[in-house]
Amino acid sequence: MKIVAIGTSSSKKSINKTFAAYTASLISSDIEVIDMHSFEMPLYSIDKEEETGIPQQAKDFYAKIGSADLLVISLTEHNGTYTAVFKNLMDWCSRIQGAFFQEKPTLLVSTATGKMGGRFVMEAALTRFPIHSAKVIGHFSLPFFQHNFDGEKISNSELLHELENVIVGVKQKLEQVEQ
Repeated sequence: MKIVAIGTSSSKKSINKTFAAYTASLISSDIEVIDMHSFEMPLYSIDKEEETGIPQQAKDFYAKIGSADLLVISLTEHNGTYTAVFKNLMDWCSRIQGAFFQEKPTLLVSTATGKMGGRFVMEAALTRFPIHSAKVIGHFSLPFFQHNFDGEKISNSELLHELENVIVGVKQKLEQVEQ
C-alpha cells in the first residue's frame, strides 16, 4: 500500500512533515513524503491562470494524490486555518478538478506547539476536504509537540494509544474498501 504523507508547512523544520511521516510509518513502509517547498508557486488568481495556465507543480501534486492508496495529511495551523502554501496548492488543484482529492482514503492528523494541537485547522479540513472528494477515514490531533514527541515517536502513552486506536480504525476501513 502506497502512502503519500503530506505536512502542510513549507518550513524546513516542519513538525507536521515529521508527524505525517511518523504516522504513515505506523501503517506502511511504502511512503512518499511530500515537501511543500516543491509546490510553492504564484498565488492563485483567475488572471494568473488565464495568463500562464496551471503551474506544473499543481499538476505534479495532483498526480501524486492520484498515485496514493492512502493520504496522510498533517495539517499545520496558521492563524486558525491552513498555511498559505497549502491553501494556494488546493486553489490551483481545484482548477484541475474540483474533486482533486480523487476519492482517496485520507487520514488527517495535526500537531502544534500549543495545547490545541492544530484543532481549528482540523475542524476546517473535516468540513472542507470531503467537498473536494477526500474520503476522511480517521483524524487525530497531537498537542504540545515538543513535550509529546521525542524525535522518533509519541512519548505520551495516552496519546500514543489514542493514535494507535485511530490507525486500527483506518486499517479496518481500508480492508473494507479492498473487499
